[in-house]
Amino acid sequence: MSQILSKNITFVGAGSMAEAIIRGLVSEAGMETGQLVAVNRSNEARLQQLNKQYGIRYAAGAAERNEAISSADIVVLAFKPSDAAQGILDLKPVLRKEQLLVSVIAGLSIETMEAILGSPGWAIVRTMPNTSSTIGLGATGLSFSVGVSDAQRQLGEEMFRSIGIVSIVEEPLLETIVSLSGCGPAYIYYMMEAMIESGMNGGLTHEEAKRLTVQTVLGAARMVELSGEEPAELRRKVTSPNGATHAAIETMYNCGFTDAISKGMRRAAERSAEMGAAISASIASHTK
Repeated sequence: MSQILSKNITFVGAGSMAEAIIRGLVSEAGMETGQLVAVNRSNEARLQQLNKQYGIRYAAGAAERNEAISSADIVVLAFKPSDAAQGILDLKPVLRKEQLLVSVIAGLSIETMEAILGSPGWAIVRTMPNTSSTIGLGATGLSFSVGVSDAQRQLGEEMFRSIGIVSIVEEPLLETIVSLSGCGPAYIYYMMEAMIESGMNGGLTHEEAKRLTVQTVLGAARMVELSGEEPAELRRKVTSPNGATHAAIETMYNCGFTDAISKGMRRAAERSAEMGAAISASIASHTK
């Protein structure tokens, strides 16, 4: 039996990513809704919405919130990066070292979390899910603190497999995952925008250009997945010498398509690191 089915989980923060994980745990992992509790700072209407939609419990009052957090086996830190410093400081008195802390706070390092909590040895899973997690097709990078046991590693993996696939990496590589799968959906949407616009310029209606673009992207992704072949090989198979596809690919290459993607991803990784450093600096100022 899955280990996570016997655990109580409290979500601190009730935004879209918390909801995605809740949905996955209930619909895919098979957790009982009574094992899941959501809390937040002030928006009780949002907690009531999650309760109505998924049947999970929520805690609105301060005493109830503290009890829900302190009694949980797993505490999911799902608040905004701008609230990270004060948020974790507020949680510190009610957290226990026996708990597994799961952070979905972008840019917040394990080292910084341990600094706020006052000592090393905490069991922390730092994660980088992407927006496709909201439909169960996410890609999540996971890194573990040295305090995470093998059993707790399994819990972290099970949680995020309920919303897609996971990639377990050393923490510095999470910046690369940010640039690849974290920001990746936006790259695909950007390309789809260009394809739709070009189709319209060629005479199609917006609706038809969009419909064809969506199906083309879906089909290409599934082809890679089901065939097991490399994208480069599939591209070669549909690129006849001197044909229309060859002409298009050659033009895109000459316009710097590959270089633009590479530079964009590198900049995304750099920016992610910059934001993480800013969060760390902010937290350091809060804890002085």
